[in-house]
This record gives sequence, structure tokens and C-alpha cells, in this order.
Amino acid sequence: MQWRLFKYCSPFMLFALAWVSFNGNGWICFLPLIWTFVFIPLVELFIQPDERNLDEAEALIARADKRFDYLLYAVVVFQYASLIYFLFSLQTQQPSTITIIGRVISMGLLCGIFGINVAHELGYRANLFERYLSLLLLLSSQYLHFFIEHNKGHHKRVATMQDPASARLGENIFSFYPRTILFSYLSAWEIANKEVVKKQHSVWSIYNQMIQFTLVQLLFLLAIGYFFGIQLLGFYLIAAFIGIGLLEAVNYIEHYGLSRKEIAAGKFERAMPIHSWNSNHLVGRMMLFELSRHSDHHFMASRKYQILQHHDAAPQLPTGYPGMMILAHIPPLYFFIIQRQMRKYQIATAID
Repeated sequence: MQWRLFKYCSPFMLFALAWVSFNGNGWICFLPLIWTFVFIPLVELFIQPDERNLDEAEALIARADKRFDYLLYAVVVFQYASLIYFLFSLQTQQPSTITIIGRVISMGLLCGIFGINVAHELGYRANLFERYLSLLLLLSSQYLHFFIEHNKGHHKRVATMQDPASARLGENIFSFYPRTILFSYLSAWEIANKEVVKKQHSVWSIYNQMIQFTLVQLLFLLAIGYFFGIQLLGFYLIAAFIGIGLLEAVNYIEHYGLSRKEIAAGKFERAMPIHSWNSNHLVGRMMLFELSRHSDHHFMASRKYQILQHHDAAPQLPTGYPGMMILAHIPPLYFFIIQRQMRKYQIATAID
């Protein structure tokens, strides 16, 4: 159990590399990018996927161990400390253009890997404190509507034509980006509007969660602009957009080409492990707090990251998430590899 806890400390290496980036100049500012999309994909080529699951007794112990939760809480502190330090590093120095680019990309990686990914984990918790921490992390990436759409939209509509975050067969990632970003945002408004009407309040009232989120994000941006200036606000927005891009790239590979059967008009079979691409590649799993065991996450959303399971029926990606994200941006190569995997797992269904 100590090893399991220790391995989930490894993602904090990215915070350390970001600190180096925010203090360095030139190429060294790209260390977080090199770590994420060069070192980790190369390592995963030589490490076999680990399909082992915890037994029932181990899972009970791990689920009850609060230290796994404390690691996620620590991410919130590190994320905001990194964001403030990122802005100060650009305000108090006169960095070169290449240094600025490296630091902005580094902050963008933090926004995606921690600001959205860890928020995704905490957003399912019943504990109100943990749900607020999820919102704090999403705020750092200007993606608060994800809290509504993902939990109440994506998980209900996954692997169907109604889900903007499920990639269709033959759809390349460059077409997927604008579709998922726009329609996920509109979906969040639709869900929030229906909820506030059910409570007998006006759609345009402060009771609407999307209006609350919009105001909070605007205040956050105004605060950054006031204390750090318009230029640094622009750099922060670019970093947040990079984080959003990372999230949507992950969404692209998680359900590409998979679909659930419609069993009645507008009703679909339950989301099962076969409806999500899974990856047991250990380094990527640790880096993303087991996000890549995505098949089990959709099968049992309430299951904490440290006890997510491998399912034999789930289609497996040929490498970890970082490597697959790179491949996704080379559509002909991605289609060749993923179609081979679909044939391997005899996946005949697709979103038409």
C-alpha cells in the first residue's frame, strides 16, 4: 500500500519542473513539455501495461485511506501557488520570447493535467468540500462549466450522437476540437437552465449555476488583469486554453468510434467498459491519477481513482494517454493504429 501511495506522488514532479521553467530561461523552460510528451511516451514503449487489480480487501483499505485524498487536496494548493508564481515570474523579469513561450506552455500543462484532470476526480465526490475543491481547480483553467456538463451530460450521453465529447468514427481531432468545445459549453447552459426552471427561478437569475460560474470566472480574470496587467492576463488565457486543449484531446481518444446501442427511442444501453478506450500503461496512469483506466470510471463513476479496475472486455489503447495524444494530432497515423485496435477487439459499432 505504501508503494501505491508513493507512486501517486510522482505527478508532483511536473510541478517541480514547472518551477524550474518559471525560474529558467530559454530551452529549459520547456522541460515540463519534454517530460510529458517526449520522456513519458518513450518510457511507455518499453514498460508493459499492468492489468492487475486490487483484491477486495486491498480495495477496501485503499478506499478508506485518506492519504490518497490528501494528495488531491495538495494539488489545489500547488496549482494556485504555481499560477501566482507563473504570473510573478513574467511580471518581475524581462524574459525573452522563447522563455515566455516555454513558461506559458508549462502553465498550460498544469492547467490541463491538474486544473481539469484532478477536478474531474474530485467532482464526483459526495463530500461538499471536495466538490468545492473541484470548482477551484476548474476555475484555474477557466472551465467551470465542465463541472455541469461532464457530470450531468457526458456521463449520461457518452458514446452516443448526443454527446459532444464523444468522437465519431472517422472524425479527426481538428474537427473534434471546435465541436466539443462549443457544444459542451452550450450543453452546460441547457442543463443549468432546466435545473433552475425546475426550482421555479428565472433562467437569468443568480440561481442559475452557469451565471454564477460566468461571474466568478470574469471576476477571476479581472483580478489577474488588475494585479498583473493586460499582457499577463493574455498569457494566462493562452495557458488556460492549452489546458482546455489537453482535456479535449483526452476526450477525443477516450471514446473514439465507440457507440452504445439504442434500445428504445432516445434510450441507450448502460455504459459498459466496452464503451471507453482503456490504457493500463503504468506511467501515464500515475501521471493522470488513473484517468486512463477510463472504462471502469464510466462503468462505476463513484469509484475513487486508487481502486479503479481493469476489465478484460474493455478495448485497450496500444500506448498510454500522452503517446496517444501525440498520435491523435497525426490523423492518418492515428486512424491506421486505432482501426487496427478496433479490429483486434472486434469493435463493429461506431457513431454514425
